[in-house]
Amino acid sequence: MSRIVYVNGEYLAEEEARISVFDRGFLMADGVYEVTSVLEGKLIDFAAHMVRLRRSLAELDMASPADDAELEAIHRALMARNGVDEGMIYMQVTRGAADRDFAYPENATPSLVMFTQAKPLRDTKAARDGIKVVTVEDIRWGRRDIKTVQLLAPSMCKMAARAEGADDAWMVEDGMVTEGTSNNAYIVTADGALVTRDLSHRILHGITRAAVLRFAAEAQIRVEERAFSVEEALGAREAFATAASSFVCPVVEIDGVVLGDGTPGPMARRLREIYIEESLKAAR
Repeated sequence: MSRIVYVNGEYLAEEEARISVFDRGFLMADGVYEVTSVLEGKLIDFAAHMVRLRRSLAELDMASPADDAELEAIHRALMARNGVDEGMIYMQVTRGAADRDFAYPENATPSLVMFTQAKPLRDTKAARDGIKVVTVEDIRWGRRDIKTVQLLAPSMCKMAARAEGADDAWMVEDGMVTEGTSNNAYIVTADGALVTRDLSHRILHGITRAAVLRFAAEAQIRVEERAFSVEEALGAREAFATAASSFVCPVVEIDGVVLGDGTPGPMARRLREIYIEESLKAAR
């Protein structure tokens, strides 16, 4: 049975879904997106995702296709129609359809596309065993803080990692780690400090990142928001990544160097447990 997806006001079987060939998301990657996790039938961090969506739209001077209440209703309708109790909901907003031109069209109607992916999030091999990453040059554009649909560069980096037998790539600029291909990156220093890149145009302002740092501070973990080098990462006690689709994911190897004993570290395991427990309490 095919999924039901949402396209510009209609709930359709995925085989019947269509969007204009002149949509600027297709022609120019002129669009933004959000991914909200579903756990136990609840939307995780939904309000924070809406705040980031509004910021991304504002940064691109792009109109919104619906208010937050309408978007939430569509999310819940898709969950119900597709029977999704655990997984993700993707939402993509583009500037809409207009004849091809580099200049923004003045009166285009924004397009809204949403779909579900049912998949395990809580109990995964990556969470149990950890992942291996390699470092690659960060070849993305300069406004990584806007969650745009132009994902070719991180896709290329992820495929480069796969070609080396790794699970993911950590991207590097001027010798410093920026983030993973679809996640924020962290290390734990020898003296127990949790280090992650500070917020700027260089990284995505992760929703899961914000929650995990808040929980870490509440757990009396020393947090340092700063850049860290590849060399520092290779000497770290442990490492992990965060994203809406993976929560807290342990990293057990970087560039072939095994961290610790090669198994998920205690801080990553602890923060993953806290994140899931606290997020479920706050979700609805």
